[in-house]
Amino acid sequence: MKTKIMGLPHRRMVAEPKRVSYYIGILCGLFFFATHGDAQQLKVDIGQDSVLPINLSEVIVISSFKETLEHNGHTKPLSTLDEYLEASQKVNMIKRGAYAWEPVLNDMSSERLSITIDGMRIFGACTDKMDPITSYVDVSNLSEAHVCSGQQGAEHGCTIGGSIDLKVEKSNFRPTDWVGSLEMGGESGNNAQIIGGELNYSDERFYVDTDIIYRNAENYTAGGGVEVPFSQFEKYNLSTNAGYSFGDDRKLSASFIFDEARDVGYPALPMDVSLAQAFIGSVSWLQKGFLGGFTDWETKLYANKVTHIMDDSQRPDVPIRMDMPGWSDTFGYFSQAKWKNEKHQVLLKLDGYYNLSLAEMTMYPNDPYERTMFMLTWPDVRTLNNGFYAEDVIKIKESSVKLSTRLAVQNFNIADEFGLNSLRIFYPEMARRQTRFLRSVSAQYHTNLKAVHFNGGLSYGDRAPSVTEGFGFYLFNSFDNHDYIGDPDLKNEKSLEGNAKISLEKERFSIGLEGNYFRMADYILGEIDPALSVMTIGADGVKIYRNLENADLYNVSLDTEYKILKELKWSGVVSYHRGTDQDGRNLPFISPFAYSSNLQYVHMTFSGSLAMRGAGRQVNFNPDFGEDETDAYTVFSLSLGKQFKFGSDDLYVKLGVENLFDAYYSTYSDWKNIPRMGRNFFMTVSYAIN
Repeated sequence: MKTKIMGLPHRRMVAEPKRVSYYIGILCGLFFFATHGDAQQLKVDIGQDSVLPINLSEVIVISSFKETLEHNGHTKPLSTLDEYLEASQKVNMIKRGAYAWEPVLNDMSSERLSITIDGMRIFGACTDKMDPITSYVDVSNLSEAHVCSGQQGAEHGCTIGGSIDLKVEKSNFRPTDWVGSLEMGGESGNNAQIIGGELNYSDERFYVDTDIIYRNAENYTAGGGVEVPFSQFEKYNLSTNAGYSFGDDRKLSASFIFDEARDVGYPALPMDVSLAQAFIGSVSWLQKGFLGGFTDWETKLYANKVTHIMDDSQRPDVPIRMDMPGWSDTFGYFSQAKWKNEKHQVLLKLDGYYNLSLAEMTMYPNDPYERTMFMLTWPDVRTLNNGFYAEDVIKIKESSVKLSTRLAVQNFNIADEFGLNSLRIFYPEMARRQTRFLRSVSAQYHTNLKAVHFNGGLSYGDRAPSVTEGFGFYLFNSFDNHDYIGDPDLKNEKSLEGNAKISLEKERFSIGLEGNYFRMADYILGEIDPALSVMTIGADGVKIYRNLENADLYNVSLDTEYKILKELKWSGVVSYHRGTDQDGRNLPFISPFAYSSNLQYVHMTFSGSLAMRGAGRQVNFNPDFGEDETDAYTVFSLSLGKQFKFGSDDLYVKLGVENLFDAYYSTYSDWKNIPRMGRNFFMTVSYAIN
């Protein structure tokens, strides 16, 4: 018997606007002596040849059933990208429903992160953050995600919390000839149906990859048989990429992704989504030899167009019906090259993008004789960013030092006269245009003493306010039930970061303790302005984005792995997080004590895993931001996989159950305490033609 949750609290995600001014302290020189091993990262990222691995970035393997038996990071191959990211050690997700979760790294979300697809900057078109960049791709067309903490992510753009770069899967001139696969899956918790396929051709001169996947899910059921209404979604994703080699290590490649979701429910918000659509394309040139001693020259041109339409037409009781469409178009480039000798590995990169962000809201009164009300919630903001990034990895005996910096100029221009005049109600002297200068500098150090590795470092970085924080106009946040207004005169947010990691690595056993600390100056957060009247019916007040004097964020984790047998491995992680402002107030969306454990068995063509994850009570919450105490929870999952051979073809089957004991629970990052899915049986099948 299913019971329905009809009274789930709803709210739209806050927009983040504030005042704008460009000033930044020059705190650079001293940091180059320090050390940094990216305490917020996991597997060793890309070999540095003779130089010791200094980038400890987490590499989340995403693609293909072909790695299913070997891959120990996730038990459900056809899960959404959101579930893959949440299964990692470093990334948490803010959930507003069953679709399009928002990534969180170092307890910082979208505006403080750089999220890219193959290095391409993309920006969502939703003022309520209902369409993070991760929602416009799919596991079917990705190979892995590189997660970098803090200024380790500055290679991909200005950031405070770090970066997530989603790598598109490519054949890359491997001599495979024609290969293809058909994939199907289903889940019981929301009657999900998944079907997809790919067809690829590759030789030493030319390759083309094509992929399509379709997902359809109904309302999901929480623990105890409680149905969560407005949690359905439908999505399909089509991608293709191709490359041609001209010989002499000169290659031309192009990629295209089309993603569309319709009828997406957001049970934790007051509105749903009728359409979320993205066109993403790029052309790249890669040349092995370059000027002088530089090599691996890569230049990419890209463009993407995102459309997002919110509506509440399917909701039974709304005080006033609204349509909220948004558009985000981005055009960008980057060009980079490498140089190395016995002691140095240098990377130089130029990059830039031009983004147009426009969002509007139309309100339709229930009384047909009343006039509709229209306003621009993003006033056609044009953002131009050009930057230069440089890094040098220096080998010093058994150690490595990595020095890196990013310098960028960012210009804002409000193109819409109506939107500009709306903001001038609050800021009569605000300029149509503004320019900001952004800086990042980092020094990292790695050394190993036989089985013991040490990483440590210091870095400084800043960021400009987001479009929402700087120019948002009456955006409703259902989490704290307040309208939000941006402030174009906000100062740039600044961060001084220190981190360290020490690990012991043996043949069968490894353990690592790591932590980082962010001292944030001019931290951007919404504060109540009692003099302003609300726009949204039932809202408790109006907040304007302000610069806090400072804020402190701490993250500490301990991870272990033990190979019990050749076929049997256990891994576990525990973490602690804390975030406060200058007055000791708790910052929102800070994870409580959390833990996970995984026991995995792999033998020839068979695999199995038993996983556990949980968290303690969320006691460090702040009611001013709509938070309350979240109960502790522990959930278990079980999966079994088998590979079958049919000549040169392969059949992969995986069965499993999540939330084994059907617990009813929600986490600190579940918007308005929306419950997670209850017991969920799943099955995935893939047939690969080789």
